[in-house]
Amino acid sequence: MGSTQRGGHGATIYSVAERAGVSIASVSRVLQGSSAVSDATRAKVLAAVDELNYVPLGAARSLAVRQHEAHGLVLPELTGPYYAELLLGFETRAAELGQSVVLVLTEGKRDLARTLRQLATRVDGLAILGASSLPDAALRGVRGSKPVILIAGDAQPDVEAVGAENEGSARELTAHLFDHGRKRLLFVGDPDTAADVRDRYRGFVAAHRARRRKAAEPVRTAFREEDGAAFAQRVLDGEVEADALFCANDELALSVMHTLQDGGLDVPGDIAVVGWDDVMTARYVRPGLTTVRQPVRELGALVAERLHERVAGFPPKEGRQVLPTEVVLRSSCGCPPHPHLPSHPS
Repeated sequence: MGSTQRGGHGATIYSVAERAGVSIASVSRVLQGSSAVSDATRAKVLAAVDELNYVPLGAARSLAVRQHEAHGLVLPELTGPYYAELLLGFETRAAELGQSVVLVLTEGKRDLARTLRQLATRVDGLAILGASSLPDAALRGVRGSKPVILIAGDAQPDVEAVGAENEGSARELTAHLFDHGRKRLLFVGDPDTAADVRDRYRGFVAAHRARRRKAAEPVRTAFREEDGAAFAQRVLDGEVEADALFCANDELALSVMHTLQDGGLDVPGDIAVVGWDDVMTARYVRPGLTTVRQPVRELGALVAERLHERVAGFPPKEGRQVLPTEVVLRSSCGCPPHPHLPSHPS
C-alpha cells in the first residue's frame, strides 16, 4: 500500500525525485530530517515537495490494519480559555477512541503549507481551527491525502466543517440590548478573522435591520486581553461613543469591562457590555457578564469523533454540523442580578 509513497494530488516520491533531479534516497533523507544531505539538495527537494503538494503516507501501516494512531489538531494558539476547552474536549474523546493527539500551533509559523504537510505525514487525519487565516495552498496540500475537518469554519469540497451556532444567538443578544433602551451599539471584534465571528456580526446587523436601524461598522480589534483594554481606553478618552458594546468573545468583554470600571464608568449604568463563550470568570465578576454559552468542550469531542469516523472510511457529511448556543443573561447588560448567581468572586 505504501510502496510508492503516493502523496497529495497523485504526487509520489518518484515524481518529487524527478522534479528535484535527485535520487529517491535523497528525497527520503530530506523528508526524514536527516542531516546527511547538502543544503542545496535539501532546498531542491523541499521546492519540489511544495510545487507538487506532496504528502507522504507516513501512517500507511496503521491505515492498512484499521488502527488509527494519531489525530492532528491545528490551533492558532493556546492562550485564552476557548482553546483550552476545545483541546480538552478533543483530547478526551480521542483518548476514549484510542487515538493520540499531535498538536500544532500556527502562530509565528512562516510556511503554514509546509507545516501542515509535515503534520500530515505523522497523523491519520487533521482537524483545523482558524482555517480562514491559512493560505489556500495550505489546505490544498493536505485535503487530497488525509481527512480534514474544519472547526468553526465553512464547509469546502471534500472537507467537513463543525461549529457552534452564531448568527441566531447574536441577533437575540443584540435585540436584548435594544430592549434595555440602548441606542448606540458597537460590535467589538474583527469579522474577517474567522467564520464564527463573521456570523456573530451578521446577527448583530440583522437585529438592527429588524428595527430599521443601521448597524455601525465593527471595531476591528484582536481578541486578547490587552486589545480589549486598549479599546476601552479609547472609550474613556472620548474617541469612541457607545452605550452598549457587543464583544466578540468573553476575553475581550471582561478586559473592556474591567478597564472601563477602573476609568470611572459604571457598567451597565453608563455603558452595557456583553460577550461570547460563557467562560467561568463571566459568572464571578461584578456585574455578572451577559454572554452566549457555546459548548466548546462538546465541540472538541464531536470533532475528534467525526475525524475518527472519517479516517475509518466514512464519507464527509454535507454542509456544516452546528451545535446550539444559548444566551445567558446576567447584569452587565442592565438586567437585575440573579438572586441565585454568585455576586462576587469566591
